[in-house]
Order: sequence, then structure tokens, then C-alpha cells
Amino acid sequence: MKAAQVMGYGGFDQLQVNEVEKPTPKENEVLIRVKACAINNTEIWMREGAYGAGEESGWKPEGVQFPRTPGSDITGDIVEVGSDVDSSRIGEQVVVFPLTASGDPEDVHIADDMSFIGSEFDGGYAEYVVWPAHLCYPMALSSYEESAVFSVSGLTGWHMVEQLDLKPGQTVMVTGANGGVGSLNVQIASRVFGANVIAIVGDLALEERMKELGATHVLSYRSDSLEQEILDVNDGPIDAVLDVVGDALFNISLNVLKKGGKFCTSGSSGGQITELDFRTMYLKHIALLGSVLGTREDFRKLMEAVSEGKVKPIIDKTFPLEEAREAQKYFKDGKTLGKVVLLP
Repeated sequence: MKAAQVMGYGGFDQLQVNEVEKPTPKENEVLIRVKACAINNTEIWMREGAYGAGEESGWKPEGVQFPRTPGSDITGDIVEVGSDVDSSRIGEQVVVFPLTASGDPEDVHIADDMSFIGSEFDGGYAEYVVWPAHLCYPMALSSYEESAVFSVSGLTGWHMVEQLDLKPGQTVMVTGANGGVGSLNVQIASRVFGANVIAIVGDLALEERMKELGATHVLSYRSDSLEQEILDVNDGPIDAVLDVVGDALFNISLNVLKKGGKFCTSGSSGGQITELDFRTMYLKHIALLGSVLGTREDFRKLMEAVSEGKVKPIIDKTFPLEEAREAQKYFKDGKTLGKVVLLP
């Protein structure tokens, strides 16, 4: 089969499309013919070694074992089953829950032995992939492409909003609102939890589209007076921040939060290291929360919201598997609205 493999830490040249052996499902596993696989920042950072200091940096301290096939937002058809899996599952159209661990299923995202498909296991930048049968769920939508945009971005977004404990009528600022996680954060916060959303984007030409997703106000991070604009549109400090940018908007985020406000981050595309004046945090009683991925219950709730039409897929562009390198370049350019999807 064809697979786009990361051969080692480095630039785009480390992502190569190769002919590899098709995997065979083992006990309690299924073989999935991949129909769509959305791209996430995690695949970029895994290749670049951006998850930690030093050359070996992945989700786990020991780093990634190369070559590795990335890709975690996977949909496809079950075409073969391993032992102890009912053969009636062959033919199912499924979406993959992207992580596994021992212990309590609801602690899977914070378990010490958490493993992630596309990092510790070969993922969906390929024509076929194997994965535990119990982590393959029915697709929430009939389209493979549309169903492939939620597993990582949507799961991350849902868990972020859950941690904020948003109440209807509260105001939350969403940074990187045009991206994969950000565009879902806007929808989840507004359409499911009933919050007012201030969407932060680069290009205000996206204003109408962001409001269609549920944003109440749309502002540009390029503005020299962004902090005051946020306070003005909300008539005062805001309740919470959903952040995927990091350093670039960190100080503004803390400054516009009300006393007792919450800041939740799941990314750092605008800088991984920042400066914090602790006085800002403790004098305003601000809660700083780190978040990535989520629980199976988060995933179930997300799929329910998707099937009910409350959260909709936003796809910017699709690429064939052979153009995985070009797809990552396009994704990293940061001018997308929604997800970029590979089609094996």
C-alpha cells in the first residue's frame, strides 16, 4: 500500500510517500481502508520535534520511532478483523477515537501510558490502518470527508469548553478562530453551550463566515488596539479564553479577562514560550488551564452534537495522499478556514 511516512525529525522533505506492507489486524483489532484523514498541527510538530527540548521530542519522552506514518483524524471502512472481533463488523463505516491507554477510559487523555495514533502507532496518511475495534465508532455524518474533521480538533475543542464550564450568556474569546480547532471552538461554545463568542482572526474578510459559525463579534489580531476593541464590544472584561495561539496573544488575553476568569490553551502556533507576571494571575484570580484531546465521553457528546447539526464540518481544501507534503505546507501557511483533508 501507499503511505506518507515521516523519516525523521526535520522539514517537509522528511515526509515521503512510500510503498509499504499493508498491516494485518491482531487480536481485538480491525483493518480499516482509509477514506479520509484530516491534517492537524500535531503531525507538523511531531515531524519538527516541537513537543519538547532536544532532538527526541514527541508525545512521550523517548521520542518517535521512525519511520512513522502520521494522521489521527481517520474515517474509512472496516475490511478485515483480527481474532476476538465479530466478523459482522466488516463493512462498517467508522471514525477513529485517536488515543488508547490502560486504566479508566475517562482518564485516557491524561494516563501515563497514553498512546496516540500517528505518533506511537502508524496513522491515517495511508491506504490502510489498524486500530483497536472498540475505538472505532460509527460516523456521525454520511460523508467520509466531513466525518474526518472532528476526532482530534473537535475532541480537543469539546474538552476545552467543558473545562471552562461555560454558562449561557457568558463571553468567551476564541483565538485562531479560523483554524481547525478554533472554528470548532466557535461552534461548540456558541451553539452547544450558549456562550457569546469573540472570534479572533487575521483577515476580517472572514467576518461573515465566522458569524455564520456562531461568533457574536469578529476582530483581527493585526489591530494595534485589539485589547481595547475586545473590552469595547463586550462592554467590559470577558469571562474566558479558548486559546490555540500561545505567546502572541497571551498578555492581551489575561488583560481582558475579568476577575475569576479562565484561560484554557491547547496550542502555541504563535509562540511556545511567554512571560507571565504572576501578579496579573493571582490578583485577578485567573485560572490557567492546559488541555489537549479529551475523553471518550467527550467524544460521544461531540458526535451527538454533530449528528444533531449543532456542530458542522468546515473543510478548506482536500488533497490526494500523494500530495501529503503539499497539504502540510498549505496547512502550515495558516490561511485556512477549517480543516485540510487527505484523500487516499
